[in-house]
Amino acid sequence: MTLASTLHELVVLVGSYHPLIVIETSEEDRARRLAMAASHRLAISLFEWSISRGLHFASDHTRGGNPIATTQTPEGVLQHLLAMDRDGMFWLKDFSTHLETPLVARLLREVCQAFEQRGSAVLLTGTNVTLTPELEHHAVHLPLALPTERELESAIDGALDSLAERPKVEVALDPKDRAALLEAVRGLTLNQARQAVTYVALQDNKLAADDVATVVDRKARWIQDDGILEYYPAGDNAFEIGGFERLKEWLERAREGYSERARALNLAPPKGLLLAGVQGCGKSLAAKAIARAWQQPLLKLDAGRLYDKYIGETEKNLRRALQLAEGLAPAVLWIDEIEKAFGSSSSGDDANDGGLSRRVQGHLLTWLQEKSAPVFVVATANDVFALPPELMRRGRFDEVFFVDLPKSPERRSIFEIHLRLREQDPQGHQLDDLVLASDGMSGAEIEQAVIAALYRSLHERQPLTDAHLLRELDGTVPLAVSRREDIDRLRSLAAERFVPVGR
Repeated sequence: MTLASTLHELVVLVGSYHPLIVIETSEEDRARRLAMAASHRLAISLFEWSISRGLHFASDHTRGGNPIATTQTPEGVLQHLLAMDRDGMFWLKDFSTHLETPLVARLLREVCQAFEQRGSAVLLTGTNVTLTPELEHHAVHLPLALPTERELESAIDGALDSLAERPKVEVALDPKDRAALLEAVRGLTLNQARQAVTYVALQDNKLAADDVATVVDRKARWIQDDGILEYYPAGDNAFEIGGFERLKEWLERAREGYSERARALNLAPPKGLLLAGVQGCGKSLAAKAIARAWQQPLLKLDAGRLYDKYIGETEKNLRRALQLAEGLAPAVLWIDEIEKAFGSSSSGDDANDGGLSRRVQGHLLTWLQEKSAPVFVVATANDVFALPPELMRRGRFDEVFFVDLPKSPERRSIFEIHLRLREQDPQGHQLDDLVLASDGMSGAEIEQAVIAALYRSLHERQPLTDAHLLRELDGTVPLAVSRREDIDRLRSLAAERFVPVGR
């Protein structure tokens, strides 16, 4: 949702007698500009409240007038709103922390009931707004999208102007460098963008092209600190994948969806794909390799980070993760082991979690269907039988691929990749013998055999030999043996419904 569409939505909500509007954000300056613009369009007054200042009239050019007497406490401001006969928008900052007091919660509910009969609204903001179930009945949640490119450009211009006023700081950016800097701060708040640019400039009193990488590093740290997504910058991705010829061919065609030629034909960028199959056979690696091939940042959404014990927090975490992914677009969003977070649950489980699984699943399905931002979703699944049918139908994903145990040519590529990765020359080994000995093994098992053989060779103070590798392979029970029944069942399903990743 763009800032313009958010403004339009806020105006419509207030005009249609929605008494309680919740905007979860840490950016109070942007929330203030949004509320002020909405009040101008509606031709009503905007009032601000905080525990430190009380209720006061909000002005375009100042931080407001004198506070209204008796409104500094939460109870006082709500009692004042009940007594007012003047319509307006009343912005209460960090107010949800006071709703643990029964009197405050009840008074706010009475305000909502009164405002439903007139054109007034309470606007609640904060980084984590939690309402009582009774207040949720009156509330509507309005997402405030991350800053647009124009907003970020304005923030960077402001930071550069401020740096230019410092005599010791040199700004050496050409138009191309400025565009790269703008790309680097995408997905940050305005304050974070200003802080990142100023920080890197003050490190050595110079802002130049090579500082863009430092800005990207700081962005990665902020995203990691948020705790919902893992962030892999495009420049740090060095992952390779062996085999997967059909998948690679499909990706080459899908990449055209980002081209000017595709836009001229009104073709939207590709939505994403689902990789289902045998564990340890390269699904996760494929997600990383896709981001590398397309030179896009990779975002990993982990189910364990998503779920929260508090009511409503899991849905908020999902909304925040998807919003961040859209703010960083174009990007690759990797949903690892999607069945754990969004798979089918039994009726008992659904009852135990109060319908949480169903709500979270529904939110993701809707987003997959309707998203317009160029976020390419790569979902990986080990237990495809736990996935709901609606998740696998066309429209959610562009294609569903099956990842089987690697065949001989693919195992050869896997050996070559892992040997080169560890400073070994593949040509110095009898790869045909290694490929034959690894029949039925997954890529992860082959990698582990190479690592274990190298440890053995180091311990023996000898170069790595085929004997070391064959010994480790011989001691491995392959997946084709240990999970024969599961693999046969999976292959039977895949033969009818999925596209194999390899030839």
